Amino acid sequence: MAKQLLRYEQYTCDDVSKSIRPFMPTALPRPRATGAPRTRRRPEPPSPAVQATRARAAGFAHRNLPLLLLQARERVIGRFRPLLNAHGITEQQWRIIRALLETGPLEPREIVALCNLSSPSLAGVLARMEELGFVSRTRLDHDARRLRVALTPRSRALAARLAPQVEATYAEIERTVGRPFLRQLYATLDDLAAKLGPAEASGDDG
Repeated sequence: MAKQLLRYEQYTCDDVSKSIRPFMPTALPRPRATGAPRTRRRPEPPSPAVQATRARAAGFAHRNLPLLLLQARERVIGRFRPLLNAHGITEQQWRIIRALLETGPLEPREIVALCNLSSPSLAGVLARMEELGFVSRTRLDHDARRLRVALTPRSRALAARLAPQVEATYAEIERTVGRPFLRQLYATLDDLAAKLGPAEASGDDG
Protein backbone atom coordinates (compact mmCIF):
# COMPACT_ATOMS: atom_id res chain seq x y z
CA MET A 1 0.00 0.00 0.00
CA ALA A 2 2.83 2.35 0.90
CA LYS A 3 4.58 1.65 -2.39
CA GLN A 4 1.39 2.37 -4.34
CA LEU A 5 0.90 5.68 -2.50
CA LEU A 6 4.51 6.68 -3.19
CA ARG A 7 4.13 5.96 -6.89
CA TYR A 8 0.87 7.92 -6.95
CA GLU A 9 2.50 10.98 -5.32
CA GLN A 10 5.48 10.75 -7.66
CA TYR A 11 3.24 10.53 -10.67
CA THR A 12 1.11 13.47 -9.52
CA CYS A 13 4.12 15.76 -8.92
CA ASP A 14 5.69 14.91 -12.27
CA ASP A 15 2.40 15.46 -14.04
CA VAL A 16 1.87 18.90 -12.44
CA SER A 17 5.44 19.92 -13.23
CA LYS A 18 5.03 19.03 -16.89
CA SER A 19 1.72 20.88 -17.14
CA ILE A 20 3.06 24.19 -15.77
CA ARG A 21 6.50 24.11 -17.41
CA PRO A 22 5.38 25.89 -20.61
CA PHE A 23 4.15 28.82 -18.50
CA MET A 24 7.28 29.20 -16.40
CA PRO A 25 9.91 31.79 -17.42
CA THR A 26 13.15 30.36 -18.67
CA ALA A 27 15.18 32.86 -16.62
CA LEU A 28 14.50 35.52 -14.07
CA PRO A 29 14.68 39.09 -15.43
CA ARG A 30 17.80 40.97 -14.53
CA PRO A 31 17.31 43.70 -11.95
CA ARG A 32 17.58 47.21 -13.29
CA ALA A 33 20.74 49.05 -12.45
CA THR A 34 20.34 51.64 -9.73
CA GLY A 35 22.09 54.93 -9.33
CA ALA A 36 22.32 58.11 -11.36
CA PRO A 37 21.24 57.77 -15.02
CA ARG A 38 23.92 58.02 -17.63
CA THR A 39 24.22 61.40 -19.27
CA ARG A 40 24.97 61.44 -22.96
CA ARG A 41 27.56 63.96 -23.99
CA ARG A 42 26.58 66.31 -26.77
CA PRO A 43 28.61 65.40 -29.87
CA GLU A 44 31.27 67.95 -30.70
CA PRO A 45 31.00 69.61 -34.13
CA PRO A 46 33.66 68.82 -36.74
CA SER A 47 36.84 70.85 -36.62
CA PRO A 48 36.89 74.19 -38.51
CA ALA A 49 39.13 72.68 -41.18
CA VAL A 50 36.72 69.78 -41.72
CA GLN A 51 33.74 72.13 -41.84
CA ALA A 52 35.47 74.34 -44.42
CA THR A 53 36.34 71.31 -46.56
CA ARG A 54 32.77 70.00 -46.44
CA ALA A 55 31.38 73.45 -47.23
CA ARG A 56 33.57 73.73 -50.35
CA ALA A 57 32.54 70.22 -51.40
CA ALA A 58 28.90 71.31 -51.14
CA GLY A 59 29.54 74.38 -53.27
CA PHE A 60 29.96 76.99 -50.51
CA ALA A 61 33.12 79.06 -50.27
CA HIS A 62 32.31 80.30 -46.75
CA ARG A 63 31.51 78.51 -43.53
CA ASN A 64 28.06 78.97 -41.98
CA LEU A 65 28.61 82.23 -40.09
CA PRO A 66 25.05 82.55 -38.64
CA LEU A 67 25.31 79.03 -37.25
CA LEU A 68 28.74 79.70 -35.76
CA LEU A 69 27.46 82.85 -34.06
CA LEU A 70 24.43 80.94 -32.77
CA GLN A 71 26.65 78.19 -31.36
CA ALA A 72 28.90 80.76 -29.69
CA ARG A 73 25.84 82.51 -28.22
CA GLU A 74 24.62 79.23 -26.77
CA ARG A 75 28.01 78.59 -25.16
CA VAL A 76 27.91 82.03 -23.57
CA ILE A 77 24.28 82.10 -22.43
CA GLY A 78 24.75 78.59 -21.01
CA ARG A 79 27.03 80.14 -18.37
CA PHE A 80 24.25 82.53 -17.27
CA ARG A 81 21.17 80.31 -17.66
CA PRO A 82 21.44 78.56 -14.25
CA LEU A 83 21.75 81.96 -12.57
CA LEU A 84 18.64 83.30 -14.28
CA ASN A 85 16.68 80.13 -13.54
CA ALA A 86 17.63 80.36 -9.87
CA HIS A 87 16.06 83.85 -9.73
CA GLY A 88 12.95 82.83 -11.68
CA ILE A 89 13.59 85.03 -14.70
CA THR A 90 13.74 84.05 -18.35
CA GLU A 91 16.47 84.96 -20.81
CA GLN A 92 14.11 87.24 -22.72
CA GLN A 93 12.99 89.04 -19.57
CA TRP A 94 16.59 89.58 -18.46
CA ARG A 95 17.52 90.81 -21.94
CA ILE A 96 14.82 93.47 -21.69
CA ILE A 97 15.79 94.45 -18.14
CA ARG A 98 19.44 94.87 -19.13
CA ALA A 99 18.43 96.96 -22.15
CA LEU A 100 16.20 99.26 -20.09
CA LEU A 101 18.89 99.60 -17.42
CA GLU A 102 21.38 100.80 -20.02
CA THR A 103 19.10 102.99 -22.13
CA GLY A 104 16.23 104.08 -19.93
CA PRO A 105 12.52 103.77 -20.87
CA LEU A 106 11.82 102.62 -24.42
CA GLU A 107 8.90 102.12 -26.74
CA PRO A 108 8.08 98.53 -27.72
CA ARG A 109 9.33 99.04 -31.28
CA GLU A 110 12.68 100.17 -29.87
CA ILE A 111 12.87 97.10 -27.65
CA VAL A 112 12.14 94.93 -30.68
CA ALA A 113 15.13 96.37 -32.50
CA LEU A 114 17.47 96.44 -29.52
CA CYS A 115 16.67 93.02 -28.05
CA ASN A 116 16.11 91.16 -31.32
CA LEU A 117 12.58 90.07 -30.46
CA SER A 118 9.60 89.81 -32.75
CA SER A 119 6.65 92.10 -32.06
CA PRO A 120 4.20 89.26 -31.22
CA SER A 121 6.74 87.67 -28.89
CA LEU A 122 7.53 90.96 -27.19
CA ALA A 123 3.84 91.66 -26.52
CA GLY A 124 3.52 88.43 -24.58
CA VAL A 125 6.79 88.93 -22.70
CA LEU A 126 5.91 92.47 -21.66
CA ALA A 127 2.45 91.41 -20.50
CA ARG A 128 4.01 88.72 -18.31
CA MET A 129 6.66 91.12 -16.98
CA GLU A 130 3.96 93.64 -16.10
CA GLU A 131 2.07 90.93 -14.20
CA LEU A 132 5.25 90.12 -12.27
CA GLY A 133 5.81 93.79 -11.49
CA PHE A 134 9.04 94.04 -13.52
CA VAL A 135 7.93 96.78 -15.93
CA SER A 136 5.31 99.49 -16.22
CA ARG A 137 3.70 100.65 -19.45
CA THR A 138 2.37 104.17 -19.82
CA ARG A 139 0.89 106.01 -22.80
CA LEU A 140 2.72 108.98 -24.24
CA ASP A 141 1.13 112.37 -23.56
CA HIS A 142 1.33 113.57 -27.16
CA ASP A 143 0.21 110.25 -28.71
CA ALA A 144 -2.07 107.92 -26.75
CA ARG A 145 -1.49 105.14 -29.28
CA ARG A 146 2.14 104.80 -28.24
CA LEU A 147 3.48 103.22 -25.06
CA ARG A 148 6.65 103.69 -23.06
CA VAL A 149 8.07 100.75 -21.11
CA ALA A 150 10.04 101.44 -17.93
CA LEU A 151 11.57 99.38 -15.15
CA THR A 152 9.98 99.22 -11.71
CA PRO A 153 11.65 99.29 -8.30
CA ARG A 154 11.18 95.52 -8.13
CA SER A 155 13.10 94.83 -11.35
CA ARG A 156 15.84 97.27 -10.34
CA ALA A 157 16.19 95.48 -7.02
CA LEU A 158 16.41 92.17 -8.88
CA ALA A 159 19.12 93.55 -11.15
CA ALA A 160 21.05 94.79 -8.12
CA ARG A 161 20.94 91.31 -6.59
CA LEU A 162 21.99 89.69 -9.85
CA ALA A 163 24.78 92.12 -10.71
CA PRO A 164 27.52 90.58 -8.51
CA GLN A 165 26.73 87.07 -9.71
CA VAL A 166 26.57 88.16 -13.35
CA GLU A 167 29.90 89.91 -13.01
CA ALA A 168 31.40 86.82 -11.38
CA THR A 169 30.29 84.80 -14.41
CA TYR A 170 31.89 87.33 -16.75
CA ALA A 171 35.09 87.12 -14.71
CA GLU A 172 35.04 83.33 -15.13
CA ILE A 173 34.62 83.68 -18.89
CA GLU A 174 37.45 86.20 -18.95
CA ARG A 175 39.74 83.80 -17.09
CA THR A 176 38.83 81.07 -19.58
CA VAL A 177 39.36 82.96 -22.83
CA GLY A 178 41.70 85.72 -21.65
CA ARG A 179 41.06 89.44 -21.16
CA PRO A 180 42.68 90.56 -24.47
CA PHE A 181 40.61 88.05 -26.42
CA LEU A 182 37.39 89.15 -24.74
CA ARG A 183 38.10 92.83 -25.37
CA GLN A 184 38.87 92.10 -29.02
CA LEU A 185 35.67 90.06 -29.28
CA TYR A 186 33.59 93.00 -28.01
CA ALA A 187 35.27 95.32 -30.49
CA THR A 188 34.85 92.87 -33.37
CA LEU A 189 31.16 92.32 -32.66
CA ASP A 190 30.54 96.07 -32.38
CA ASP A 191 32.39 96.63 -35.63
CA LEU A 192 30.51 93.83 -37.39
CA ALA A 193 27.12 95.15 -36.27
CA ALA A 194 28.02 98.69 -37.34
CA LYS A 195 29.26 97.66 -40.77
CA LEU A 196 26.33 95.36 -41.56
CA GLY A 197 23.75 97.85 -40.32
CA PRO A 198 20.41 97.17 -38.63
CA ALA A 199 18.45 94.10 -39.59
CA GLU A 200 14.70 93.71 -39.84
CA ALA A 201 13.23 92.16 -36.69
CA SER A 202 11.38 89.41 -38.52
CA GLY A 203 11.96 86.63 -36.05
CA ASP A 204 12.91 85.67 -32.54
CA ASP A 205 15.91 83.56 -31.63
CA GLY A 206 14.60 82.91 -28.13
